[in-house]
Amino acid sequence: MHRRSFLRAACGSAVLGSVGTASAHPKGSGGGEGTPVSETPTGPDPLGSLRLTGAKEAVVRDGTTVFLATTDGFAVVDASDPVDPTVVSRTDSVLDDQEDGPMEGIWDVKVDGDRLLVVGPANGGRDAVHAAVVYDVGDPSDPERVAVHETEYPIHNAFLTDGVAYLTANDFESNWLVTVDADAGDELGRWSLLDHDDAWADVEPVMRVLHDVWVADGLAYLAHWDAGTWILDVSDPASPAVVSRVRGRPVEELAAVENASREATALPGNDHFVTVDDGGTVLGVGVESWAADDGADDGPGGIHLYDVADPTDPRKRGSIHPPPSPDPTRSGVWTTAHNFELADDRCYSSWYQGGVKVHDVSEPSTPRELFHWRDGSQTKFWTAQRGVPGEFFLASSWESPGDEGGAGGLYLFPDPATTESTTTESGATDSADDGIGSLVGLGALTGAGLGALGFSAWRARR
Repeated sequence: MHRRSFLRAACGSAVLGSVGTASAHPKGSGGGEGTPVSETPTGPDPLGSLRLTGAKEAVVRDGTTVFLATTDGFAVVDASDPVDPTVVSRTDSVLDDQEDGPMEGIWDVKVDGDRLLVVGPANGGRDAVHAAVVYDVGDPSDPERVAVHETEYPIHNAFLTDGVAYLTANDFESNWLVTVDADAGDELGRWSLLDHDDAWADVEPVMRVLHDVWVADGLAYLAHWDAGTWILDVSDPASPAVVSRVRGRPVEELAAVENASREATALPGNDHFVTVDDGGTVLGVGVESWAADDGADDGPGGIHLYDVADPTDPRKRGSIHPPPSPDPTRSGVWTTAHNFELADDRCYSSWYQGGVKVHDVSEPSTPRELFHWRDGSQTKFWTAQRGVPGEFFLASSWESPGDEGGAGGLYLFPDPATTESTTTESGATDSADDGIGSLVGLGALTGAGLGALGFSAWRARR
């Protein structure tokens, strides 16, 4: 795997950034030609990392078994040793035995017990098979296919719980939520905004895309882009029913938008990712946005926290703001919110080239930053997830753009103590005891030395 050389290369290039010279100027989507990446790196460096081509979404089972979407398939990683994660199995060429196979554009996976849901393609315009595929991963080293549900629509994101798969079915007309029996592969039901109110038909489909879904305790939380976030009762998956709308602008206002493509990338809309905490009382909504090319004063989106203890009456509590970007346009340096997890009163979040963060959200109205690491020249984080509480968390990184950009893969970081040194959103430093937090700013160390020091501090704290 060349894990050590990969980590050394990532940290070594970051040393250049720490003295004011970025090691790469990202190009193309997500990195502007000649745009320097600001202030890289910051924060305690990874305990370990693993190069995985095509890495996208990552989900965790039992803290140490990681399932990653890898664009052309999926991989299973054993992270029980966060310093030396290892690939247990890798499944490429999904559905290569099907007509129009194999499946392409696999950006999302979800795990529930011994079942893994693999979906794709993430976006339309592909001739390859469109499907949701369920695997038995009771033995992670030997995934076995259980069911296949072929579709006529792409599947960007999905969810799996209690034997039901929930699919984002964007046909750019109705933009359905589709429910499927995960063992039989049969469709159970579907729901659309147009079922709730046919006035949504007057809103351009690009502004009401169903981008993400999260399900817990019989409730589905839907991120519907500019149309906002919606809560559905899915206690009967065959007949989803509206409970409430959390956020989003009035349908009449969205129907009157003249430049839908611009609106679909800018604030204040673009509800991109949703999740709830362990108790289902706090909802997180991640907003994905960029500054308009005309220099409009908007920029990257953050994470908004809502009290949903009463799902019929959601209440806004607080927000986590995005890291700064030297060029917040779509062709610049991406620091908008992406996927995250709420667990143990913490928010583990990813911000593309803005890095990864951990916040204490025990009081959602005042999130407190505990950790931030970024190296935008080498990483472009897709998600951050809890690993073993008090030991480590992990994050998957999409390939960083540019001729010298970093490869995709998995990074594992020390899980910060609640009292560790941190820079808050306003730039002030919270009081802290000694430990891992004191590693902030040690960019002059070599990659290998910094990794060893990070692990030593982590081990000492344990």
